[in-house]
Amino acid sequence: MTEDQSVRPWGRYEVLATSPAHQVKNIYVLPAKRLSYQRHKERAEHWFIVSGQARITLDGNVFEVTSGASVDIAIGVAHRIENIGQSELIFTEVQTGSYFGEDDIERIEDDFGRTLA
Repeated sequence: MTEDQSVRPWGRYEVLATSPAHQVKNIYVLPAKRLSYQRHKERAEHWFIVSGQARITLDGNVFEVTSGASVDIAIGVAHRIENIGQSELIFTEVQTGSYFGEDDIERIEDDFGRTLA
């Protein structure tokens, strides 16, 4: 595991590129796991589903997508992704904004007991 990779209880991510204006990650979600329901004050996100099946929640609206789909998440929009398939869900996340630190996560709900807002 390098400094650009991070293991989480739902899977892992790796940082592919970073600059003052953007950050790009590949995110790998284990079957039946989901990220926290969260929002950000400093960044927007664009998700491209590489492989797998996902359930997306955006500000309370729930829908399902598969490989090839894209999702745009504006700054301040509550969002979550869940792996509803039998294999690893892989998506690429492009973050744009003014700050990309992990402390810009405002958790609304979390399956793993991490700090909530």
